[in-house]
Amino acid sequence: MPNMKLFSGAIATGAMTAAAMLYTTFAQAPAPQAAAAVSAVLQNYSPVTAERLKNPEPENWLMVRRSYDGSGYSPLKQITTDNVSRLKPVWGILTGEGRVHEAAPIVNNGVMFVSTPNNQVMAMDVKSGNLLWRYRRPRPAGASVAHDTSRGVALYGDKVYFAAGEAVIVALDVKTGREVWTTSVADNSSGYYISLAPLVAGGKVMVGTSGGEFGVRGFVAGLDPDTGKELWRTFTIPAPGEPGSETWPAGDQWKTGGGPIWVTGNYDPDTNLAFWGTGNGGPWMGDQRPGDNLYTSSVIALDVATGKLKGHFQYHPNDSWDWDEVSPPILVDYQRNGRTIKGLIDVARDGYLWFLERTDGAIKFVEGKPYVNQNVFLSLDPKTGRPEVDPTKKPGTGKTATFCPGLHGGKNWPPIAYNPQTRMIYIPANNNICGTLTGAAITYTAGRGFTGTARGGGAGGGPPLNPGADHYGEVQA
Repeated sequence: MPNMKLFSGAIATGAMTAAAMLYTTFAQAPAPQAAAAVSAVLQNYSPVTAERLKNPEPENWLMVRRSYDGSGYSPLKQITTDNVSRLKPVWGILTGEGRVHEAAPIVNNGVMFVSTPNNQVMAMDVKSGNLLWRYRRPRPAGASVAHDTSRGVALYGDKVYFAAGEAVIVALDVKTGREVWTTSVADNSSGYYISLAPLVAGGKVMVGTSGGEFGVRGFVAGLDPDTGKELWRTFTIPAPGEPGSETWPAGDQWKTGGGPIWVTGNYDPDTNLAFWGTGNGGPWMGDQRPGDNLYTSSVIALDVATGKLKGHFQYHPNDSWDWDEVSPPILVDYQRNGRTIKGLIDVARDGYLWFLERTDGAIKFVEGKPYVNQNVFLSLDPKTGRPEVDPTKKPGTGKTATFCPGLHGGKNWPPIAYNPQTRMIYIPANNNICGTLTGAAITYTAGRGFTGTARGGGAGGGPPLNPGADHYGEVQA
């Protein structure tokens, strides 16, 4: 493991919600619907413009990572290391949902928007905690949402954009919570579902879907923010004859090749490119889909105007470890050998920290190094970044292998943060946790599991651990 500085305890950030808390419950019924009258804080709501999304005011948090670079940095200074211990709760509210809550609160001029599992969006007065409105979308009978969570909403103009679990995008009136339009972007019965927050950039509402474990064909779709009309769709698995198709076997495996998109991308306004991380291939065992399998386990750069794929970098070809690389890289410029590089930095699930270069198209490799215990890569090609893999650490059909990091990676979907003042990134890492997989032959059936694996474990049924480990989770800076 590299010489990284480890931090324990709390890290204070400028929290735009002060000490507000959201509470969950299994037993308590949801609070009653808000009254029809529009509250004063909503009457004074400031529409979210393209310029405000590019340059958000310090007191507002207008998208899931606050800014298009994905840094997650707040410039507010009221909360410091000296006073953070004196914070105390001011208000709390019950969401009525007991499942895991993963959505970043979105704040605009005193209004907080939070989405929850089970297709719910709530608008609250950030000062008082009063519920302004609540939206619930009934889930159709027979709908299948394997991971029923929501990672947030998007704001633009006078609308709130929400991705319902059954792969339906919803635009809501920001003052009333009523539906303005809905658009179905994929067939839920075939395994597609959504857990991410939409990305609004360049005049488009962009979304992707989960479902790699069901043999979907990943994509990003761009929608018209006023009408919901689909303007373009770019698949992460190329069809025969398209660039990258030569990295797949002949036949129809590309149709079920995976590469899902389930974490919101980042965006470069200067080039109008959106950067999205893609998931692993389907089924999980690489020996069942020989080749590099573009564009799985990659970052892709899409032209927001057209959806055209302008560049990519594949972190590891022919994945067999369930290392979804869905977290997009943050956009941070850095120095190398006296040169300023317009950078992309990704803390990947494969246990490596990747330094890349962004352009108006191609994505170039600069450097890669492990940030947790990683025993799969023997080395990286110094020019391309392609890893040399230890074959004894790669599972296959009928072949068991134990590898580090495990299935959840050195870092799962929770994002890193970057502080431009200290020029440090902060990583919620999983260290010393390994994994064991054995592959099995599988036949594709729409809507059914398509991993083709039997999971192994350590003593007592848990994951295997790095010998001598004294901790598992850590924060790195």
